[in-house]
Amino acid sequence: MPASSTTRAHKPFYTSFGFQVFAAMVVGLVLGYIARQMGASEAGPNWLVQTLSTIGTIFVQLLRALVPLLIFTAIVASIANLRELNNAARLVWQTLLWFAITALIAVLIGIALGLLIQPGVNSGVAATAAAAPSSTGSWLDFLKGLIPANLLGLQASTRINDTGATTSLNFNVLQILVISIAVGIAALQVGEKAEPFLSFNRSLLAITRKILWWVIRLTPIGTIGLLGNAVAVYGWEALASLGWYSAAIYIGLAIVLFVVYPIILAANGLNPIRFFAGAWPAIQLAFVSRSSIGTLPVTEQVTERNLGVPREYAAFAVPLGATTKMDGCAAIYPAISAIFVAQFYGLPLGIQEYVLIVFVSVLGSAATAGLTGATVMLTLTLSTLGLPLQGVGLLLAVDPILDMGRTAVNVAGQALIPTIVAKRQGILDQEAYDRQEGIDALDPVMAPAE
Repeated sequence: MPASSTTRAHKPFYTSFGFQVFAAMVVGLVLGYIARQMGASEAGPNWLVQTLSTIGTIFVQLLRALVPLLIFTAIVASIANLRELNNAARLVWQTLLWFAITALIAVLIGIALGLLIQPGVNSGVAATAAAAPSSTGSWLDFLKGLIPANLLGLQASTRINDTGATTSLNFNVLQILVISIAVGIAALQVGEKAEPFLSFNRSLLAITRKILWWVIRLTPIGTIGLLGNAVAVYGWEALASLGWYSAAIYIGLAIVLFVVYPIILAANGLNPIRFFAGAWPAIQLAFVSRSSIGTLPVTEQVTERNLGVPREYAAFAVPLGATTKMDGCAAIYPAISAIFVAQFYGLPLGIQEYVLIVFVSVLGSAATAGLTGATVMLTLTLSTLGLPLQGVGLLLAVDPILDMGRTAVNVAGQALIPTIVAKRQGILDQEAYDRQEGIDALDPVMAPAE
């Protein structure tokens, strides 16, 4: 054991997972800048843009392909394991309560910044940019989304373009979550007869984790493609016309991530620096991939390995958080965006409208699960307030750039809440959380899961 610890402590810094991802981000920024300077060819994007886009797309697809199986097997296994914990029901309610508390704090910060900075008044965007979005969200969509359309939670979509119609299959995360919870509870109710199924599920989960480990090793390569493509395609010029709006979003995200979360951690007797050291691989990947679902495998790994949350609880709380815990996309972003739209069109907002913003932000994040992310959350907020949906078109130019920060905060919160709840319930492995020497806290996923 001492020899192993010494070996890990003195391994070269460049073998660190965190360093590799950081270096990949630098390379991605440089290649993205070069690709943008090259400009487009007559046939479309230049070869470097296409290469970066292909690399990033393949990496995200590999992660997404395994996510449905991971969610199902992990939640079924975690529900079976929760029976070994005396306070399982309390864990579930504490998780949901802290989801709501942090969302409430985030949306109040968003409202305060919107009123203070007044991004809609100081905007340089032209009114001609207004356009209704192609997809919208509603509470009816949320209710319908809870009911599985089939046992696998799959949905087919068809797109018509110049080359014809293309049909693809997508998974609805919220429906998979509902199916998994139902199957897990049913297995417990069946009792001994369900043991062969639960044993098979545990084996399938172990196999899925092993394959995910192989994919996660490709994270530095995927980072180059994802970040490079974002810089090449979107650049930073669009921020000029929406500078105050973008600043308000990122200030709000920074306050939640670097002020609110550390205060909550410190109040519960946890070192904030060590939380960020442990969770940083997931936060990094979330920033470049812009996908909480795509980051889910890494988020679950760091929550268990680095932060000391028991696997039987983390396997339930993290996938649940990946679909319903979105302080960036469902709190800060819709609050500031709704105020922006109201200010841009000169529409006054009263206390009733601000209460509705809080209500939608605290409860509405689950309504976006399986749908088109933050844009749907914004349209849900605007429609609830009676604001013009055309205002969404004003903000789309900078959405990909803002989405990086939003997703990073989402994932940080998805790792934070299980850690806080585990600490409060006395099941957190404090030694694993505090451990720094001999173990690379930024390298949690470079060994296969046990």
